[in-house]
Amino acid sequence: MTLPPAEPSPIHPLLMPTFDLVVIGSGGGPDETNLSAYLFKPHDAAWQDGIIALDAGSAQGALSQLLYRNPLLFNSRYTAAEIYSFLRCYLITHAHLDHISGLVLSAGSFRGPRKRIYATKETLDDLENIFSDRIWPNLASWNEADDNYKLLYSLLTVDNKYRNVYPNVSVRTIPINHGQNDSGHYGSVAFFIRHDVRQQEFLFFGDVEPDAVAATPQTINVWRAAAPKIPLTLSAIFIECSWPTGRSDDMLFGHLNPVHLVNELGVLATEVVRFRRGEHASVRTRPMRKKQRKNPISPDDIAGALDGLRVYIMHCKDDLDSDPEKPMRDIIVPQVRALVEQKRLGAEIIAVRQGLHIEI
Repeated sequence: MTLPPAEPSPIHPLLMPTFDLVVIGSGGGPDETNLSAYLFKPHDAAWQDGIIALDAGSAQGALSQLLYRNPLLFNSRYTAAEIYSFLRCYLITHAHLDHISGLVLSAGSFRGPRKRIYATKETLDDLENIFSDRIWPNLASWNEADDNYKLLYSLLTVDNKYRNVYPNVSVRTIPINHGQNDSGHYGSVAFFIRHDVRQQEFLFFGDVEPDAVAATPQTINVWRAAAPKIPLTLSAIFIECSWPTGRSDDMLFGHLNPVHLVNELGVLATEVVRFRRGEHASVRTRPMRKKQRKNPISPDDIAGALDGLRVYIMHCKDDLDSDPEKPMRDIIVPQVRALVEQKRLGAEIIAVRQGLHIEI
């Protein structure tokens, strides 16, 4: 007897990718051809249906070179101009040039519909100073009805809520520190990026001053928001590590090195354990009992707490005098990986490279 063909086994929805992300640039400088810039879309949509940008240090010029080397980077043959014509909006973490220069330089040549710039008021104010008809022509406006401008400023508020920025994609914005300057504190943000239908998300950081150095720690707020979601609904974090081990605190300039990054991941692991014990700040309804306070979380307690989490390391700053065959990420990422293994945190550490196509 001939048996009927077997039905294919269903794929569990949590095993299916939620987003596709292409790395246009992953460096933190000084190479101007490889600066922080990422394009992503929902996995079940086509690139031509609409693209979201995460920061924009590099843009069409860098993408043209990537497409020359890999014409099928976006699964079909597109030019760089076509890809950026599909762009619907930008999410900008802060207005330092290595995160916005591609946006500024490309603005005058955009095709397709008007593109929104989502950012905090501080960042949008900084962009207004650039699009001022002095540093660069004024190509952006706050006016929803003014189609003469190629870019539309769109405010992201810090209110613990998700803001819809694209069909089925919403963003929660949490402020973080990026150091001090002559004017005082300088800020950046972390974005929780959620697929509203699948309720899966990933976490994307701008530049980060370690909480151990900051006058007023803020990254802890991100970890507390992330802890309840790891790893079932949040399994990917993109975070910078600009400098290698040995960089002193006074020379970090509002960035992380491997020791500080892994200490931050240790804080995240602690918050995950607290949540699982019912001690997390977001779930406590009454003060902790004295017994709980006397039993702090130990290194053994956090071992494996980040199992199932992928941590993508980006924004490594190259030294142009060093061996071009050994980029700084190939020094920094193994240092981070070794410290994570030493602390037994469980996270998988991955180097972000220009031209990668990542499924999240």
